[in-house]
Amino acid sequence: MNENKGTPKNKWSQIFRKKWFFPALYLTIAALLLAGVIWYQNIDNQIPEATDSEQSEDYAPTPNEEAAEPVIEQQEVIQMPLEDLEQAEIVTKFFDYNASQEEQEAALVFYNNRYYQSTGVDIASIEGAAFDVLASLSGTVSEVKEDPLLGNVVALTHDEGVVTYYASLDEVAVTAGDEVKQGEKVGTAGKNLFGKDNGTHVHFEIRKDGQEVNPESYFNQPVGSLNSEEGQEVNEESEATETEAKEGTEEKSTEAEETEASEEQTNAEESTDNEKSEADESTETEATPDESSDDENADDSKDETDNTDNN
Repeated sequence: MNENKGTPKNKWSQIFRKKWFFPALYLTIAALLLAGVIWYQNIDNQIPEATDSEQSEDYAPTPNEEAAEPVIEQQEVIQMPLEDLEQAEIVTKFFDYNASQEEQEAALVFYNNRYYQSTGVDIASIEGAAFDVLASLSGTVSEVKEDPLLGNVVALTHDEGVVTYYASLDEVAVTAGDEVKQGEKVGTAGKNLFGKDNGTHVHFEIRKDGQEVNPESYFNQPVGSLNSEEGQEVNEESEATETEAKEGTEEKSTEAEETEASEEQTNAEESTDNEKSEADESTETEATPDESSDDENADDSKDETDNTDNN
């Protein structure tokens, strides 16, 4: 009986003494813990999915959300109207009132013995050869004409009131109404009478809402930059106008003060002259009776002398 009762204890003690027992025990516990963690994470992930499904069943979009448009739209970057930029140079700049005197002189065009302010830029090849003129932006050809001074002219209309002009073209590769992609050929550079000193070139302009802007300030910039800079240009122009108005008002007030001072001085001189003339007249008036009395005394003395001689 005693031997039978001690047998299970001996078996467990024998098992505990095995080298693999405790590592196996640890691995089993670790596996159970890992299984519990995974099960808990799956429960957390299933709860939001159920909530999202419930919301999606009851969700009704609002009218504003149905008509929503992407906030960020891909805009084209304004490019120079030619392909080989390394072989090109700007021979006439845009006339900017805020630029330096040297830059303003470089933006004047001499024609018919007069200087004109450039409303765009003249781009020519360094070698002076002809080159293809490309569309700076995608748009619609709104005008194709032959100008006696500017040569062939092409105008492209773009979104948001932007228009690009290409003048001094030799050959024209588009017609009015064509849809032109950015980088497609518009024509070839040529010569014109207005910019004959520049030789073969293209005259390029950018206009925003009918107002010319400096193309050099917007090359390699998105089209939206025209909208962001427009307000600043208007503010600068208004500030310049206000400054000129203030300067003109100050000049007018200064001129008025000088005029008043000169009038007062003139009046003072006239009054002084009048006083002098009155004094001279009074002196002459006083001197006249004395002379007459002297004449009378002389006559009396002469009469007495005659009487004495007669006696």
